Amino acid sequence: VVANVYWPQDQWIALATMTVTILAAVLVAVPFVSQAEVLIYTADLSGAAEDPPVASPGTGFARVDYDDVARTMRVRVDFTGLLAPVTLAHIHGPTFEPFSGNAGVMTQLPTFSGFPAGATSGSYDETFDLTLESSFNATFVTNNGGTAAGAEAALAANLAATRSYLNIHTTAYPSGEIRGFLQLIPEPSTLALLGGGAIGLAGFRSRRRVTAPRSRRRCSH
Repeated sequence: VVANVYWPQDQWIALATMTVTILAAVLVAVPFVSQAEVLIYTADLSGAAEDPPVASPGTGFARVDYDDVARTMRVRVDFTGLLAPVTLAHIHGPTFEPFSGNAGVMTQLPTFSGFPAGATSGSYDETFDLTLESSFNATFVTNNGGTAAGAEAALAANLAATRSYLNIHTTAYPSGEIRGFLQLIPEPSTLALLGGGAIGLAGFRSRRRVTAPRSRRRCSH
């Protein structure tokens, strides 16, 4: 038989203390883990994600690896089925709200160096040195302190806030035929920390319920 058992005040205090300790350990550990690993952002690209939407059968996938130690950004894109040839490709931001709206170009102009212009399908893989102002739109640099460091910090903040999107422009759709908002992929080590904290809390909660032995009464005659 499972019965609720009254906990003395000192045990409740111990539980609360342990709960805070677990959460604090997780919150403290996560930033250190994040600093030690590359931040990975991905996006599914489509015409429906454009603002306003575009009736394009084109699709794509983008991955952006941001290394805040090496201060580099690797951009990888695969796309296919566009209605018209590619003219330009950029990362835009920041939008006023996450996952919504339009914004100016943050990355280099007129387009990513080496992006397959004139194609309706293709792949791209390039790493940018974020210590160079040439990796950014000059206006974006000016608006963020006038230095590459300021532009990098703003770019990183906009990526983290999900207010940045990768956009592929074509001759038929100069404002963009397919795009997608870049979202952070959680690191496995971070998920493990959060999962461990949740398991620990669940374990403490389970102690509130204990199994009580079934009692039997004997009748005397």
